[in-house]
Amino acid sequence: MTDNKSQITDPGQFIELVNAFRVSRIILSGAELKVFDFLLKPGKHSSELATILGTDHRGTDRLLNALVSIGLLVKENDLFLNTPFSDKFLISSSPAYLSGLALTNHTWKTWSTLTDAVKMGTSLYFEDPINERPEEWQQSFIAAMHRRAGPQAVEVADALDLTRVKRILDVGGGSGAFTMEFISRNPDMTGVVFDLPKIVAITEKYIRDERSAIRDERFARRDARNENSGSRIADRVSVRSGDYLKDDFGSGYDLVFMSAIIHINSPEENILLIRKGAKALNPGGQLVILDHIMSEDRTEPTVGAIFAINMLVGTKHGDTYTENELRSWMLDADLKDISVIMTPGGVQLMRGIKDVRCKT
Repeated sequence: MTDNKSQITDPGQFIELVNAFRVSRIILSGAELKVFDFLLKPGKHSSELATILGTDHRGTDRLLNALVSIGLLVKENDLFLNTPFSDKFLISSSPAYLSGLALTNHTWKTWSTLTDAVKMGTSLYFEDPINERPEEWQQSFIAAMHRRAGPQAVEVADALDLTRVKRILDVGGGSGAFTMEFISRNPDMTGVVFDLPKIVAITEKYIRDERSAIRDERFARRDARNENSGSRIADRVSVRSGDYLKDDFGSGYDLVFMSAIIHINSPEENILLIRKGAKALNPGGQLVILDHIMSEDRTEPTVGAIFAINMLVGTKHGDTYTENELRSWMLDADLKDISVIMTPGGVQLMRGIKDVRCKT
């Protein structure tokens, strides 16, 4: 039962929630039009920016005024210019650019179909498979996942026992952020990032890109210490392309890690996926799932309950799953010592161990 403290009791609070989409849409349209790219000091008149963007003057002016009111632009003597925050995070050439906004803009379209998705029980917004989508979408998607994964990877590596892990398989690993953090803890550890063919091409860029957010000063120091032994992080990560429901994972892994992928799948697909992951493990190896782990009534955590809607409008079978569901799938794959791990930052993990007596 939902706790009373989370219930809405104030009509004003209710109306504020209902109208919150307006602010979101203003920000997303500003990002979509790339207005922040052109509003460095000393700024521009709205008419000047409209000419650059090829947009209507009045419409551009009102959008800029709204962005000022929200706190993302400054208006001085009819000139619009970025705030320090916008300069750092909303200019596409900035190393700290929040490129995931393009993905959020995309989800606006799918969320607009929610009423019909509830009626039908599945997404009405069918798209090409991820591997066949435009490169711009793929780049934006992986950038968003990379930014989320960076701080999470540190917490997860701290929470897991990696002392006996020599070889890692990161299924649906995207940018490789988790793998790079894990292997940074041990110069003898290697990792394989498994993802779709066009995604692993992006993965390789992140692995080698010294400017990546995940490859910060911590990694540089560790690389410097290990330089003479030939154990630089980028040199210990490889990629393997394929469809995780169809293609072989290989074998001989001490850790199979699955981050933010089970929510895309149906229960039947997750049973298959976890079986494959368990089969790829060495005896005594661990399979770890990072995802929203729902309460049995599926109302908590709130972020997971809302994300289930994202899966309803955006996928054919996706959902967020309960602890008992994940536990049953791990047991089906003959994993044991199954446990839930919660990091200090709230990252939810489910871990199962392959019996040391298993031969396959």
